Order: sequence, then C-alpha cells, then structure tokens
Amino acid sequence: MSMMGELNNFLGLQIKQTKEGIFVNQEKYCKELIKRFGMESAKHMATPMSTSCYLDKDEFGQSINMKQYQGMMGSLLYLSTSRPDIMFSVCMCARFQSNPKQSHLSAVKRIIRYLSGTINIGLWYPRNSTCTLVGYSDSDFASSKIDRKSTSRTCQFIGSAIVSWHSKKQNSVVLSTAEAEYISVGSYCAQILWMMQQLSDYGILLDHIPIRCDNTSAINLSKNPVQHFRTKHIEIRHHFLRDHVLKGDCVL
Repeated sequence: MSMMGELNNFLGLQIKQTKEGIFVNQEKYCKELIKRFGMESAKHMATPMSTSCYLDKDEFGQSINMKQYQGMMGSLLYLSTSRPDIMFSVCMCARFQSNPKQSHLSAVKRIIRYLSGTINIGLWYPRNSTCTLVGYSDSDFASSKIDRKSTSRTCQFIGSAIVSWHSKKQNSVVLSTAEAEYISVGSYCAQILWMMQQLSDYGILLDHIPIRCDNTSAINLSKNPVQHFRTKHIEIRHHFLRDHVLKGDCVL
C-alpha cells in the first residue's frame, strides 16, 4: 500500500471530503451506465417504479436479449451500493434474469430514466453526527404474483446517516401481515447484532437499539415469550428475535 493523498475515488465511488462531512456518490459511473445503454435523450422519470407495477413471469410476453438484460441488472445492482432509493426496484427486476421479457425491460428502462434525472444524488455523512444506532423494518404482504411471497425492506442509520439497507423476498409464504412484518424484523435483528459488534470494536457500546416497525401485532409478538397456537407455524429461526428483545439488545 502507498499513501497517495486524500481519497477521491474508490472502486467507482466518488468521495468528497469537506469540513462539514463526507459525500459519496457514483455520478461518473451513472453517466457511463446511461450512455452505455443508449438512454441519454430519454425522458426523465420522477420515481424508479410505478406504485401499480407488479411484475410476473409474463410467459406470453415478447422475449428479449438475455445478455443485455443481465448486463443492465449487473450495472444497476452495483450502482445500488450508493443509491438506496433504487434498491427495491432493482431487486424486483433482478428476479427475472433467467427469462426476461419486454415488460421486464420496460421496468428496467424506467429505473435508468429515473437515474438520468437524479445523477447527483448520493450519501451524506455529516461530521457532527451522533453515534446512535436505529433501524427501520417494513414488509409488504404477498406482493409476488408468482409464489405469493412477501418482500422485506430494512435500513439502519448511525445518527442521521444511512449505513446499511437491503430488499429481499422472504423464503416462506406467510398467512398475515403481522407474520410478514415479524419475519422481516427477525431477519433484520441479525444485522443489528452484527453492527453492534462492529461498533464495540471502536469502543461504542450500545444496547436497547430501537427498531422501527409499523405493525402492532408483530411488536407484541416479539415481547411475548409464550408460543401461541396462532404462531406455531412460524419457523423457529424467526423467534430468536424474542430472545434478543428480552436480553435488551434491541427494542421494537
């Protein structure tokens, strides 16, 4: 390793350091992506995906070039390392890489049209941010038209700066919104525990970390150590959330 001055670029990330904080984005990479797929003159979109967009296999739709679609998805997945605003949309489109159709390509092009109007967006880490950890967890209910599985979305902040985010389809089919939310928070609890361990290496000891969840039933389920008959079908691995709530590691 050699010292080459202040860090400005790292693996496609542009980093700008000021007295107020650090700004990270991928403006150059985003411009190259838009140019590579010939969408410089495309009309800008205000959102990466329509709220009424529900993609499925579209078995009777028109087939498209698989390699081109996979190339677009790979580029967008890398861009999502600094753009949490496109994470859900990109992960949704990435499910159809094995047999993409024209409807899937249209959804991907909308994401790129959204990016063309928001090239300068990035992550801002203010210098005077507090070292408090807080997480947010949410889930829809049976949104996948193919297998009726729900999608979990989570993110976590240190102070006012977002440091981690993900969007993933759940492994099992759930029977209620409460169960979908509970599974989402349960899987997210492991991420919170990992972050706690990382911060402890820097001498920052935290407990009772708040996780924001908008489902009252899921919150009550995490506080109740009794296994009710209504929850016995939920896989055991999701119930470790209760243990950590009781230990005081996190609180919903």
